[in-house]
Amino acid sequence: MDEALQDNNIIAAVRLWLHSFVVELNLCPFAKRELAEQRLHYALSEASDESQLLADLRKELLRLNREPDIETTLLIHPGVLTDFSDYNQFLADADDLIRLMQLEGVYQIASFHPDYCFSGCHDSDAENYSNRSPYPMLHLLREQSLERAIANYVGVEKIPQKNIEKMNALGSKKLQQMLQSCIDASKS
Repeated sequence: MDEALQDNNIIAAVRLWLHSFVVELNLCPFAKRELAEQRLHYALSEASDESQLLADLRKELLRLNREPDIETTLLIHPGVLTDFSDYNQFLADADDLIRLMQLEGVYQIASFHPDYCFSGCHDSDAENYSNRSPYPMLHLLREQSLERAIANYVGVEKIPQKNIEKMNALGSKKLQQMLQSCIDASKS
């Protein structure tokens, strides 16, 4: 497959996932506005190892510093950290980079992975799908904007439980089909 076409397919799958999971299921009530206002940046990393991914993460943090019109960035990295355990361990390195760049309190990272599994859950539990994505990715968020959105949203503390209930109501089999359809549809 042509490399540019494959890159487009990966971003298309993530876009579909954002619409069908995050927005339509209302997993994050703040996402719809950012998508509508086109303040989301998709960055596709070609990294094949963790040091390359850290370099790409640094580059995207600097981009957020330079470009205030970008509210949030999805750093998609399909070629590295495909194992969830490795990915989960890498998150500490990502947080260390934020501290090293003196950006602690400015940005934070939300994590999404195809095999995401919350602590205390089984791999097959439906609630894991609230953080499962077509490809491994790091979601870079501006803390000030997030704090503002949370302050203006009534019932923010209920979001995690509502998401668990939604995921359990849909069930793992249905959610897996929905996630796979994002990948399949992006290839057609």
